[in-house]
Amino acid sequence: MEDVAALAAVSAMTVSRALRDPTSVNTETRLRIEMAIDATGYVPNRIAGSLASRRTNVVGLIVPSLRNSLFTETIQGVSDALGAHHPLMIADSGYALAGEEAAIRAFLAQRICGIVLHNTQHTARSRTMLEDAGIPCVETGNLTEKPLDMTVGFSNYDAACAMTEYLIGRGYKNIGFVSLPIHDNDRAAERRAGFLAAHQRRGLISAPELLLESPPGLRSGGRALATLIERVPAVDAIFLSGDVLATGALLEANRRGLDVPNRIAIVGSDDNELQEAVSPPLTTLRFPRYQIGHQAAEMLMKQLRNPSCDIRKLDLGYELIERASA
Repeated sequence: MEDVAALAAVSAMTVSRALRDPTSVNTETRLRIEMAIDATGYVPNRIAGSLASRRTNVVGLIVPSLRNSLFTETIQGVSDALGAHHPLMIADSGYALAGEEAAIRAFLAQRICGIVLHNTQHTARSRTMLEDAGIPCVETGNLTEKPLDMTVGFSNYDAACAMTEYLIGRGYKNIGFVSLPIHDNDRAAERRAGFLAAHQRRGLISAPELLLESPPGLRSGGRALATLIERVPAVDAIFLSGDVLATGALLEANRRGLDVPNRIAIVGSDDNELQEAVSPPLTTLRFPRYQIGHQAAEMLMKQLRNPSCDIRKLDLGYELIERASA
């Protein structure tokens, strides 16, 4: 707080007052204090000063979206492993690094004892805050060679490469690829990279017009299929890097009377029971999301009990589920 006060050219008391009640200082002073807080990475302590350890037993979890059922299994896995002793605080980043940074700042202000992030890409400020906090941190969603602290999950690159090689092996020649926007999304970027690498391994070239970024949602999947058919009428397979998108594409193909998979194959990733029920059932990638959450929480708790614990990376793999859509 003293650093913030010095940078903002005010007293520490003024900083404290502005944090308690922003309306208690004038606009110019408040803006200077906010800029100083951002510049220093200061995280105000919202926990009572009498708390001897200055830490709670609360664990924070940040996922890209609370509206996407994809993340519920991971949340449940974390919660089950933590049990009653470590309450779980959850936030979503809105698929944005700035959103993750805001959630990290808010969690650290509550003096959480550890944090699980469904991301391995972060802003510089997020990294600094977590390093300065000195609490256990587990990154999930994608395996990274240089984790902030610990990482558990699967390789999006390897999984996408395996699915693409599966399609190539079945004789498909013009394969489209659809993902969420890759900006600020390392998972989507890794899946696209795996898709392209599979073509290179086979000495093939994927046409740029067969690569597409799409917003999430069933309708977006349908629009993606329509766009790729319009761009490349000879497209004979589409790999959509999410099953909501893939299901939307499959429904659109059915509406258009396109024979799946004889006219066009459709495959996805992130398997759930809906993909078994659609017609035809969807070929997809299955990831152990509950186990990822459970293992992440267990790794975090081991680190809390024994900071010298040397488990830093855990690959839980993936499974390619063959059904009738490819």
